[in-house]
Amino acid sequence: MTDAGSADSAEQRGILANSAVMAAGTVVSRFSGFIRSTLLVAALGIGLHADLFTIANTVPNMLYILLAGGVFNAVLVPQLVRSMKNDVDGGAAYIDRIVTLAVLFLGTVTAALVVAAPWVMDLLLDPKLQTAALAEQRQSAIDFARFCLPQVFFYGMFVLFGQVLNARGRFGPMMWAPIANNVISVAVLAIYLVGFGAASRSEQLGAFTGSQELLLGVGSTLGIAAQFLILVPYLRSAGVRIRPRFDFRGTGLGHTLRLAVWTVLFVVVNQAAYVVVVRLASSGTASSADGTGITIYSSAFLVVMVPHSIVTVSLATAILPRLSASAAAGDTAALGRTLVTTIRTALVVVVPFALLLPFIALPVSQVLWGHGATADTYPRFESTLALFGVGIVFFTLHYLTLRGFYALEQNRTVFLVQCVIASINIVVAIGLVGRADPDHTAPMLVLAYTAAYAVGSVVSFAVLSRQLGGLPIGSLLGFAARLVLAGAVAAGAARAVDLGLSELLDRAPAAGGWWWAAVEAGVLGLVALTVLVLLARVLRLQEVTSVIDTVAGRLRRG
Repeated sequence: MTDAGSADSAEQRGILANSAVMAAGTVVSRFSGFIRSTLLVAALGIGLHADLFTIANTVPNMLYILLAGGVFNAVLVPQLVRSMKNDVDGGAAYIDRIVTLAVLFLGTVTAALVVAAPWVMDLLLDPKLQTAALAEQRQSAIDFARFCLPQVFFYGMFVLFGQVLNARGRFGPMMWAPIANNVISVAVLAIYLVGFGAASRSEQLGAFTGSQELLLGVGSTLGIAAQFLILVPYLRSAGVRIRPRFDFRGTGLGHTLRLAVWTVLFVVVNQAAYVVVVRLASSGTASSADGTGITIYSSAFLVVMVPHSIVTVSLATAILPRLSASAAAGDTAALGRTLVTTIRTALVVVVPFALLLPFIALPVSQVLWGHGATADTYPRFESTLALFGVGIVFFTLHYLTLRGFYALEQNRTVFLVQCVIASINIVVAIGLVGRADPDHTAPMLVLAYTAAYAVGSVVSFAVLSRQLGGLPIGSLLGFAARLVLAGAVAAGAARAVDLGLSELLDRAPAAGGWWWAAVEAGVLGLVALTVLVLLARVLRLQEVTSVIDTVAGRLRRG
């Protein structure tokens, strides 16, 4: 093996080790998130009733990302790394000023948003909900928004404190803290089911009572507050003591804010596209009792984001300080190597998952959502879930490529690429949904998402390659071709086994419940994984074995 190859392998092992703790936290967080999703759909169903709460509870995260999320996630980490390295106080004063600004800004904005809740919801709801016939439903959405909008403040402070911890090499707390939110949400939904029961067919089209709004709305906000407060003791143990500072002038914040301009524009474009998606999704359930909307779309998105959240986000969080250090040192070759190595590692998880997803979409839907109010309607999730896999592959490539731009402080380029993605998403979504029946609304939105990120990932990778003086595109394409071949064969093997299980199901009258669906999905996943590992050795896909060895080693030590 060459020195460069040895260095790449060593770096991959280091990145995997750094991301393992984060991934473990994300696994537990996602598992508890699935319990929340199951209870939510079981209690509220998947019609307009559920969409009213889902949209209102989605708004705070959307607005946080719009107003501050891009700055906190993409701009502050490189700036924190530089301040820790170059400032005589190790960046303490810089952190104090940033936190002071964040509290002032987020507090003011959150208060204004609560007052403006009716206008905020009108941007996201289909015009049909402004008619007299659906006035009660619209009011429920506004009430939920007022209870949920304080989450904007807590989302912002959670991400800010988490990024400070990440910059100091403490990656675990930010990944584990959301578990507290999910635990509280699960408890709230369990209380809701005991107190109010699962929504009937007629209730799935109607509004909520004041007591229902209070329980769900306040409970949701308490969960977000808890995940933020959990980070406070970890911050102190990392040696960070926050003190209010208002001496903002001449302290380097101007450079951060100039970078933030392009990031804010990036987020504005991205969230504008998502507003269109939510508004179109609300039209599906507002138009028909059998329509698919934001509850199905977001629930399916939760599933397909599992490999992205466990692997890609953990890897991206682990490599961003390293990419920033390479960029600060002017070592673009090292930056490129780190990025490509990470992309290959992420793809070995998301590509096989995307290829297997169409064959396990129905049993997974039954396991997660075939209960309570949706015991008979869970098949409506299948097509949305099956189609989402390919979109996540393209999104993963784009997501990791952006880490390279952020490390180079090329935020303007990121904004321009996102304009392309958002434009395609909006145009394709409007075109497809406008021609589809209400029950196909969610699948059409997934196709628009996939088309947008297919173009965006290619554009972003090509532009970054040119700016870095070239990336190994040929070898990456060869790797992708081998990976797709291995994943397709593995999915085909799972499909063959599925046919045999279907015959067994036909002969077993006791089978057919959600527990059988869980067995079916588990068996198909195990078959696909086994075939993939065997083919990885034949096709020299060492990233597959590296990921498995890392996970196995972590389990042995655990």
